[in-house]
Amino acid sequence: MKQMSFRSAWPMLFFACLCFFPSKLPATDVPPLTISDAMQLADKQNPKIKAALSQVSAADHRITQAESGFLPQVFFTETFSHTNNPLWAFGNRLNQEAITQTDFDPARLNHPDPLNNFNSALSVEWPVYRGGQTRIGVNQAKLDRQAQDLFLTRTRQEVIALAATAYTGLVLAYHHLDVIHKSLETASLHLEMIRKRYENGLAVKSDLLRTQVHIAELDQDRIQAESRISMAMAALNAAMGAPGDSNWRLATGLVKGEPVPGPIDEWIGLSQSRRPDMQYLLLQEQIAEDEIQKSRAAHLPNINLIGSYELNSQDFRNSGDSYTVGAMLRVNLYSGDRISAKTRESEAMLSRIRAMRNDTAAGIEVQTRQAFLQAQSAWNRISVAEAAVSQSEEGLRIVRDRYENGLLTLVSLLDAEVALQSAHNNRYRSLHDYLAARIQLSLATGTLDPNYEL
Repeated sequence: MKQMSFRSAWPMLFFACLCFFPSKLPATDVPPLTISDAMQLADKQNPKIKAALSQVSAADHRITQAESGFLPQVFFTETFSHTNNPLWAFGNRLNQEAITQTDFDPARLNHPDPLNNFNSALSVEWPVYRGGQTRIGVNQAKLDRQAQDLFLTRTRQEVIALAATAYTGLVLAYHHLDVIHKSLETASLHLEMIRKRYENGLAVKSDLLRTQVHIAELDQDRIQAESRISMAMAALNAAMGAPGDSNWRLATGLVKGEPVPGPIDEWIGLSQSRRPDMQYLLLQEQIAEDEIQKSRAAHLPNINLIGSYELNSQDFRNSGDSYTVGAMLRVNLYSGDRISAKTRESEAMLSRIRAMRNDTAAGIEVQTRQAFLQAQSAWNRISVAEAAVSQSEEGLRIVRDRYENGLLTLVSLLDAEVALQSAHNNRYRSLHDYLAARIQLSLATGTLDPNYEL
């Protein structure tokens, strides 16, 4: 009867092993979290995205700064002086409109009394021509704003991919723990069977001891698997920008999905045209080209319109006012080679950006090929792993029956248990690797977004 009870429990045990979700998920009162939820939370909360948003905001303000070069600059100054310098003392009294006949006395002109003067001035300076430097600077600022948008997009893609990969890693960790629990249940059933056989004189004590050691080893594996779950949960929380001690009930499993369609060349072409970081470098190249033009424009004359209105007073009770308007032409005839060196520096920076763009293009192709080939490999491994699970189940059933009939040793039974455990782990690993490769392929082609579905 005991033997029949074991055999009747065996199919149900392996049916539980094939269940889709792990049996050791967090308690049901923990918030459920799908992989889409994880990606959207990462998109909202990850500090890297917040930093990239700040760069976009800074780029907006740089446009305002550049456009201010077209507008007049207005200044107010207040200056106080106390002097007995003959020239300044006479000039200040003249500006105060306080000159009298006695001020022309030679002795007073040569040795004036100390004089206070408060100069209140409102001045305007309007650059009307700077050789095109202002226009180029505005264009650069607008290009930089577009570049920062692309940088933000790429940062979001990388953060989303990190969250999705961390999520699938956590699911895999739960499945590995579940496999260990199922292996412990199987080993416990075998231990009970071996104990009965030992008590009936059908098995040696070493079989009993070896099975107990096997269970202890599985228990150590369980402890390590639980530790890996904690680390995977921490990685997911970090990717989502959630508190490190947050706990989640995963609602998305390791689904097989569909194979990756299309030839690899189409994916490479898509990545070269869609990758935000590639477009970012193209904009940086335009900015560098504009910088060369702007540095050369520094050789051209600058024309400014200027104007000022002044009040001069000794004690703010009486004052004299005046105004000045004019224009100023300024040409840098010699800069100590500073302007030419700036041009050469800009040309060197342009060469650097072009080299970076070529390197990035090559790297994108490698990333796309790698992700595509990994997805293909993982997809092919899934079928092999699923077949291995069925074969391992049947193999364990045969070995167990033979061991019960005394036709095989305990070593064969333990080997069959380990083979089944490894087959289940390989199946889950291949499912995980395929999903991870699909995520990386979407990241490599620049098509990943918060609404991405596996």
